[in-house]
Amino acid sequence: METKEYDLIVIGAGPVGENVADRATAGGLRTVIVEEELVGGSCSYWACVPSKALLRPHGVLSEARAVAGAREAAAGDLDIPAVLRRRDAAVGDWDDTGQADWLSSAGIDLVRGHGELIAPRRVRVAAADDTVTLLAARHAVAVCTGSAPRVPAELADIQPWTSRDATSAHELPASLAIVGGGVVACELATAYAGLGVRVTMIVRSGLLGRVEPFAADAVRDGLETLGVDLRLPAAVAEAHRTEKNAVLTLDDGSRVVAEQVLAATGRIPRTSDLGLENVGLVPGDWLAVDDTLRVEGTDWLYAVGDVNHRVLLTHQGKYQGRAAGDVIAARARGGDVDAAPWGAHVATADHAAVPQVVFTEPEVAAVGLTAAQAQDAGHPVRVLDVDLASLAGAAARADDYRGRARAVVDDDRGVLLGATFAGAGVADLLQAATIAVVGEVPLQRLWHAVPSFPTLAEVWLRWLEAYGRESALTTRR
Repeated sequence: METKEYDLIVIGAGPVGENVADRATAGGLRTVIVEEELVGGSCSYWACVPSKALLRPHGVLSEARAVAGAREAAAGDLDIPAVLRRRDAAVGDWDDTGQADWLSSAGIDLVRGHGELIAPRRVRVAAADDTVTLLAARHAVAVCTGSAPRVPAELADIQPWTSRDATSAHELPASLAIVGGGVVACELATAYAGLGVRVTMIVRSGLLGRVEPFAADAVRDGLETLGVDLRLPAAVAEAHRTEKNAVLTLDDGSRVVAEQVLAATGRIPRTSDLGLENVGLVPGDWLAVDDTLRVEGTDWLYAVGDVNHRVLLTHQGKYQGRAAGDVIAARARGGDVDAAPWGAHVATADHAAVPQVVFTEPEVAAVGLTAAQAQDAGHPVRVLDVDLASLAGAAARADDYRGRARAVVDDDRGVLLGATFAGAGVADLLQAATIAVVGEVPLQRLWHAVPSFPTLAEVWLRWLEAYGRESALTTRR
């Protein structure tokens, strides 16, 4: 059988793999990408895009109902079939023709099927029609296969939904029990409760354990306002199905009965069937990488995105993909590698400046370190809290706006280490905070970045005023 040779083989055509392939191709490499499902990956069809499409209709309705005049016009109910049709349109009805056409226009070859490493720089692709394609890489192979939902053992027998099922459902259950308290659990609880489903959340510890506590508290209040029944701390001890429902017995002896159950309890790497054993690695493991996204102990294998377990976020994986594609091309040409912190060929932001929005009601937007993380890292921390309701922009946005913003400052250097916002519309505040953290912009200079009036961006002025007052008091003492 003939072996097709390329400079780079990318396994996985989600957003991460697409970015690796695009940057490497732009760098002059002949590149092929392997995909066994849909080009565009989970984010485009079963995660980020459809979940936000499900969240948006109720979010718009909630915002309208928060403003007198609009409230009276928004008294009706959501059209659920229309919501689901809009979701279907957002994912292109699960047709990846457009994405595949983009690969072709970018000069990237596509081989459909399941890719498996059979030796260093060698990949076997088995297609659904049983045809096999053998690929060889002159320079590198990049594994961009992502992660999959983890289903805990206590739920396995009842075959629960995963996030993939919840975002692609065409009929809504009357009731939904969600096991988990992370971002996926909170967003899908918001979406389904907003669509009129009776939702119960079973949470082993707190909600959104990696955000500032005040933000998690705001999300909890928002879920309860939507009618979500929160059981925490609680865990499932036993689960079984009746003819119509699932019955979950909790560790305190209470029971939850729901038509459907969603397991939102974390992720596992999609590496169990990649042939890792053929190249000296362990199937089913996360793939540890160096700062240039190259798998430790190899000089040809890269792991980019979720699969390396650095940050399980699509936008961060795409960021890694750009760095990986560039460094693979640089090494192939024999060029210099810029691996210093914040260099062109490393993903430094994975460690210090990860932005994320949680699309709940209210939204949570955060970047960088929380106050606790900064203190644990040994920074001299000053925390600045602002009630967003005190801003003129909040009054313009809603009649009874509630929200809060926190800045975490390195007091010695006078730079922002992290920021967290909780409130309606705060996602739009995040990029400015991300730029300030990444650029280590001195707060003194930020006095000259004037926020428009009346907008929520005036939170920056309130932070600076608080920091200046506290600094003046410290100096006088």
